[in-house]
This record gives sequence, C-alpha cells and structure tokens, in this order.
Amino acid sequence: MLIHIKNVLSAEEVAHCRKVLEASQWVNGADSSGSQARQVKHNLQVPADAREALELGDIILRALGRNALFNTFALPLRVLPPMFNRYDVGMSFGFHVDGAIRAHPAVPRMRADVSTTLFLSGPDEYDGGELVIQDTYGAHAAKLPAGDMIVYPTTSLHAVNPITRGSRWASFFWSQSMVKDEGQRTILYEMDVAIMRLRQELPDDHPSVLGLLNTYNNLLRLWAEM
Repeated sequence: MLIHIKNVLSAEEVAHCRKVLEASQWVNGADSSGSQARQVKHNLQVPADAREALELGDIILRALGRNALFNTFALPLRVLPPMFNRYDVGMSFGFHVDGAIRAHPAVPRMRADVSTTLFLSGPDEYDGGELVIQDTYGAHAAKLPAGDMIVYPTTSLHAVNPITRGSRWASFFWSQSMVKDEGQRTILYEMDVAIMRLRQELPDDHPSVLGLLNTYNNLLRLWAEM
C-alpha cells in the first residue's frame, strides 16, 4: 500500500529548502548505493553529513512530527535523517529495491520498513522523472506538487524515469516502523482512518468509537516492537 500526503511542507518551507540546496555541494548519488543500485543509479545527492542536509532534515522531521497521516500510516519508531537528491536532463534511477538495513553518519543502523519521497520541485518544472512503484496491483507513477510526499513499503521495487527537461529535486528517507509486518500496518492504518471518520460523526464516548479504539490499541500492543 502507498499513500500520497499533501502539503507536508508549506510553500515557504519548500522555497527555503530550494534556496539552501542551490548553494550546496552535489556529488554522484551512486557513491552511496549498494552494488545493484549503483549500476542503475544516475543522479546527484547532497552528502548525508553536510551541514545543509542536516539543517533541512530537521525542518522535514518537525513537519513529520505534526503530520497525523504520516504517523498513522508509518507508525514510525525511528526516522533516518532526510537526504536530498536531484535529477537533471538524462538522469534516472532504474528499478531497484532499497537495502533492508540503512545507516547514516548521525544515527545507528536501523531496519528500513517505510520509504518516503518528498517532492521539492513542481511537476511543471520538469518532464519525465516520475517515481514508479511496483506492488501486487501493478505499477504506480507519482509526480507530485512541491511539498507533497509519497510513502510506500521499502520492500517495493521502484524507479525514477529519465528526465527529458528541467530538473527534479526531492528529499528521501526511510523509517523503521513499530510494526514490522506490512499487512499488519495496513490493517492498523485502515482501522485508524475509519476511527477518525467515525469521530467526526459521533462523540468520543460513543460505544462504537470506544470499541474500535480499544481494538486498535490492543492490536497495536500485540504487534508493536519497541
């Protein structure tokens, strides 16, 4: 399952990120990848430990902390500091799967359960560059407004189509979920969304609301790893 989360960053926050990144050092993105991904990865990245990446990463992490939809979908235990990439004309990233264990200079190693791409370029700024994610229902292409993000299981094969005009800038990062199993996370997400909708129609002390909240929390207690 994958979801599109709108307006994670404001227009002002996106503009600030772009301004900082314009003055940043960009290096070959393949240098930070494993042997399989390195063969199909053609992009640029800001070094993970660069001052600019850490500064902008904090802005994104604060935005995630206030985003209810991200938290109910990913159930994050840990979030790796966000990184930043760009695709110029002719660049792409062929189909690959992200590594199960991720590391960052600022944090210990962690298991990657949930992948996220936060778009920093608007879809009118470039041609091509769609993020294509494969799951059991086929391939899904995402090309979102700046400030929006796509969140999906790290187990998914995915790719970035070649850029034919302009430049595509984005942040990307991984989360270790409290609930490792993707199917269990989906059940909890769908139940939590149903609870939120029900609470718009019924008081919080209504038996139906209380019953679903009780079941949700008991399932989370059963499945969560801390």
